[in-house]
Amino acid sequence: MSEPIWTPSAQRADASGMARFLALVRDEYAPEIANYAGLYRWSVENPRSFWPAVWGFCGMQASRFWQAVLEDGDRMPGARWFRGAELNFAENLLRFRDSRPAIVFRDEAGNREMLTHAQLYRQVAGLASALRRAGLRPGDRVAGYLPNRPETVIAMLATTACGAIWSSCSPDFGVRGVLDRFGQIEPRFLFAADGYYYNGKRFDCLGTAGQLLSHLPSVQRLIVVPYTRDRPNLRGLKRATRFDEFLDHGAAELRFEQLPFDHPVYILFSSGTTGAPKCIVHGAGGTILQHLKEHVLHTDLGEADTLFYFTTCGWMMWNWQVSALATGACLLLYDGSPFQPGPEALWQVVEQEAVTVFGTSAKYLSAVEKAGLAPRERFNLGPLKTILSTGSPLLPEGFDYVYRHVKEDVCLSSISGGTDIVSCFALGNPMLPVYRGELQCRGLGMQVEVFDENGHSVRGEKGELVCTAPFPSMPVSFWNDPGGQRYQRAYFETFPGVWSHGDYAELTEQGGMIIYGRSDAVLNPGGVRIGTAEIYRQVEALDEVVESIAVGQRRGDDERVVLFVRLREGLTLDDALRGRIRAAIRENASPRHVPARILQVDDIPRTRSGKITELAVRRIIHGEDIGNREALANPEALEQFRHRPELDHD
Repeated sequence: MSEPIWTPSAQRADASGMARFLALVRDEYAPEIANYAGLYRWSVENPRSFWPAVWGFCGMQASRFWQAVLEDGDRMPGARWFRGAELNFAENLLRFRDSRPAIVFRDEAGNREMLTHAQLYRQVAGLASALRRAGLRPGDRVAGYLPNRPETVIAMLATTACGAIWSSCSPDFGVRGVLDRFGQIEPRFLFAADGYYYNGKRFDCLGTAGQLLSHLPSVQRLIVVPYTRDRPNLRGLKRATRFDEFLDHGAAELRFEQLPFDHPVYILFSSGTTGAPKCIVHGAGGTILQHLKEHVLHTDLGEADTLFYFTTCGWMMWNWQVSALATGACLLLYDGSPFQPGPEALWQVVEQEAVTVFGTSAKYLSAVEKAGLAPRERFNLGPLKTILSTGSPLLPEGFDYVYRHVKEDVCLSSISGGTDIVSCFALGNPMLPVYRGELQCRGLGMQVEVFDENGHSVRGEKGELVCTAPFPSMPVSFWNDPGGQRYQRAYFETFPGVWSHGDYAELTEQGGMIIYGRSDAVLNPGGVRIGTAEIYRQVEALDEVVESIAVGQRRGDDERVVLFVRLREGLTLDDALRGRIRAAIRENASPRHVPARILQVDDIPRTRSGKITELAVRRIIHGEDIGNREALANPEALEQFRHRPELDHD
């Protein structure tokens, strides 16, 4: 067994929410449980006891008690959770109404705003009252075309307080990308900002908003959030009003619509790089219960914490972080480029706002490392206790960078889940050590396994990440999928009755997990399955390489590995560097991993949540249509991969 790279102090572990929950389970259910491994085993074997225990421990609020915790628990999909319970999503997030900071907003332009819990409650009350007066009813859809501002959180809370369904995307989406999403769900109300800042520039949103109105006949009112202007000019925008003018400023109390546990709360969208985005409907009860478990137990969040997750409103991590309001923690929202004016931008905010939990992506940490920044040398990161990373696998070298150049005493938790479950399968744990390159543990209550190609559970081997038992945050449905066929095909076609998530993974002897990339992007030269992260780890350790993308190119009845690299500015790929790349892969991975072709590109296509997209590149090099360019943040990057003569010969 390898040695941990970090181990929590006994004081920290014993004071954590996870330790207190373990003590509760020992006292009330299973006195024989000795550690997290035992707690995890109990949680998946006893879902009818575990989930109510989380509900009570985390103080989840409901107006009506359930009649049954779990019905049809042997069906997936088809299981039903907490039948008879009634609650409201927003009420759970607005349980604190005091003078402590609830939201702090920062942006790259230097703006700073703050709302207390009491102020947040009053603004939500005013907006919910106005929405009800304008005709909003439970089950209606409300859409946000917004940056990561306080008004975005307020609009979501007001929408869900009324029992309506919230959906959002970030303002960098073009008209087609927004319509691909909102056009499917037909919102009655649309929130949009007048503009946003990114990379030192101001971008206008009102022109796009006007085009959206002309293509979304379902929208009865456009509510504009002033951000880049004090009083944006709304002339020519039909059915438009400013956010502050729309509010009911006389509303003092907030009425929370009480609805069934599985009543829809969010519609999230898949990336849509290979077709129209899937509209994934999530239930209120399952979402908040799962998030409370992940925040209070796995992340150890509480009233003394400030959570900063760098995200846009088009990524599920926005929905995930907002639920932390239910713990009493302060949310730090940030809008803008993480590298404006330089790579130190976010770390400066972490210091100034005394952030205790900082969430980001593996790609961001890699980029900061490549920029040569050592945050521990420039900033006081004393309050920082946890760093969260997701979006793609955090390579072992990323762990080294954090502990050498960011902070020695910090819980580095690589986490993994997805839009599909608006939560995580594998998470951090304040009671457990961190092993280099590994996610610390499987999430409580999640029967996560790794299957080989024959559907057999394996450990210490690579395979498909699956979940073999139902869990509360499974999607309620897909929008406009009345028979559930698309839902069934998306997750249960590979292994009937078992959730197949689409990640290529391994369970380790420590009880942790390694993610090797998306299984639909797994390379298969000569019949040997290779996760793309295994190649990226070796290539991106080279100083010359900023990032890379590997795909399989069909050659007869086999395929070969093709690697594209983006180099530091001013560098050109030559045979010497190709040789070093191949040598690093051969020596540290295997000869099977060595690419048949290595080519240089100036940019790599990525989704709007920042994930590189191997599928789009694979389709382009085979001359196929990728289906939906609007799903990409930089679709122009694809042209570098098309018609490469180097790929036309053996």
